[in-house]
Amino acid sequence: MGIADQQALDFYLTPEHECSYLPGRSAQTLFADPSVRIGTSLYSELIKYGFRRSGTHVYRPRCPGCDACIPIRVPVARFQPSRSQRRNWKRNADLEVVTVGSEYRDEHFLLYRRYMHHRHQGSGMDTPDPDKYSDFLINPYIEANFYEFRHEGRLLGIAVADVLSDALSAVYTYFDPLESARALGVYAVLWQIEAAKASGFDHVYLGYWIKECQKMAYKDQYRPFEVFRDGQWGEIIP
Repeated sequence: MGIADQQALDFYLTPEHECSYLPGRSAQTLFADPSVRIGTSLYSELIKYGFRRSGTHVYRPRCPGCDACIPIRVPVARFQPSRSQRRNWKRNADLEVVTVGSEYRDEHFLLYRRYMHHRHQGSGMDTPDPDKYSDFLINPYIEANFYEFRHEGRLLGIAVADVLSDALSAVYTYFDPLESARALGVYAVLWQIEAAKASGFDHVYLGYWIKECQKMAYKDQYRPFEVFRDGQWGEIIP
């Protein structure tokens, strides 16, 4: 089957399952037909309707009685960094950013394992299996880059981003736990905003903003931002 960019696409709804973000809640997921190879062009449109990808799976939450997962994006031309974000940018000015293609590398996987073992020990993501790592981050049908953050040649962090028709979509960031003082998660978002602006793109998509979940609530720190509600994007001004 070829890569689907314009053909009709079927969607399926999973049974209810335990929510991985909000304890005590159930969740459902709407996902695109997994037998269809969704390419960059089609995904560039689906993301505008709140969809995301995990590996080759394209999905969005569709939970009964809950809309806590809010798609969020930053209009890069209007972005105004906060004082702490400006300090972060200066703090990491000594880093070199190297852009490499979306493919498996041992060096990346070893860094991912250290990060996961420190941040998410014992979770399903803390895996010694390189195939599961690849299945999570790599999609051969959608253009993506692995942005390496290096200091004097040493790999400190990786930001994975999809390169869409008019935007970057942040997929995942991981970094050396010993470099936590650099706040590389923040720097990775700031760098992607600048990279999108330099490429003439309109937005950086940050996935789902969940105000009630600490690990997903930080995304409203990049302002101004837009959220997808009731079938359309609306801007929130601080």
